[in-house]
Amino acid sequence: MTQLIPMISEEEIRTQVKETGHRISSDYEGKNLVLAGVLKGAFVFLADLTRAITIDHEIDLIGVSSYSGTTSTREMTFTKKPDIDLEGKDVLLVEDIVDTGNTLSALLEYIKTLNPASVKICTLINKHERRETEIDVTYSCFTLEKGFIVGYGLDYNELYRNLPAIFDLKL
Repeated sequence: MTQLIPMISEEEIRTQVKETGHRISSDYEGKNLVLAGVLKGAFVFLADLTRAITIDHEIDLIGVSSYSGTTSTREMTFTKKPDIDLEGKDVLLVEDIVDTGNTLSALLEYIKTLNPASVKICTLINKHERRETEIDVTYSCFTLEKGFIVGYGLDYNELYRNLPAIFDLKL
């Protein structure tokens, strides 16, 4: 029997996204910021975050996958590369969750080959339970130690993305 255990409420998410947007606005004032959302999971977070950022910025999407169900396959597959020329721009990778760190590590290396002025990471959830590759996360709305998280864009086999809050999925 599948069980959803509440972890982070809609209000907590709204508050943290707004605060993170203000920090990003302050840190990137006067810079050429591009938010690069990592599909599919980050699309909900990206939509709310871009509205919380008060400075002009561009938005792009990057599709990359390394999961099948609850398991990381360790193989990164691009489903969409950036449309915007990132050379000389300050790129902020917007991710739903940093888990093993393997996908983001490979994605960082790829983005660096496009010669941005800088590249940093913003994540909704920084989870340490299965971390295999150390990742420098500049902006994190929430830090969790464990759990298989769904909701607010995060999925299990493409389900639960529509939930407005974050839940721990127990299968």
